[in-house]
Amino acid sequence: MSWKWEYAFGAEETARTAPAGFLAAVERKADELVRAAEALHVHGRAHDGVDPRGGDVTVPGGMFAYQVVVRSERVYIVQITYLSF
Repeated sequence: MSWKWEYAFGAEETARTAPAGFLAAVERKADELVRAAEALHVHGRAHDGVDPRGGDVTVPGGMFAYQVVVRSERVYIVQITYLSF
């Protein structure tokens, strides 16, 4: 298994209605988070500790919240906030 990111909870529904440019920015940052998590947690499946704290990332047009789950080798996008102004 390799590290990936995916939408979780209501973020997937929000992603269906958000503008393409905003989603592209979210996806670029999510890809960066995946590369950082993979580099930091080389043996992710063998991890037996507590998962790191998630965080918020600001992108042009809004922000998103994420959570890293090391044993699943996933970065979950749990909330997307698009500011339409």
